[in-house]
Amino acid sequence: MQNNLGVWMDHSIANLIDINATKKSHSISSKFTYEMKKEILSRSEKTMHNKRQQLQGEYYKQISETILKYDHVLLFGPTDAKIELHNFLNEDLHFKDVKIDVETADNMSDIEQASFVTKYFS
Repeated sequence: MQNNLGVWMDHSIANLIDINATKKSHSISSKFTYEMKKEILSRSEKTMHNKRQQLQGEYYKQISETILKYDHVLLFGPTDAKIELHNFLNEDLHFKDVKIDVETADNMSDIEQASFVTKYFS
């Protein structure tokens, strides 16, 4: 039996959905918040850009640590964050044996996300 994971994500939160686990999902949040962006931007656009890159890298690293435990991963969501994460994972040889698919999806409730993942992997 293949170990599958669905990741609904945008730039602020990732919901990791394992339909075979007892606790079906958990979330990882980016530390780069709107308030932080606003506060840093008041000082310097360059500083804001650098901080965003640093914190987005940490966010993707947190998600990738979970992804390593799976054979097949579906990245889906409404923004380009899924593509950015996919590119981040492709640069790391640890993920060469993990099948990663990317799908566009709208904003969804937790139930809709779980249903989307269940349907995708069935």
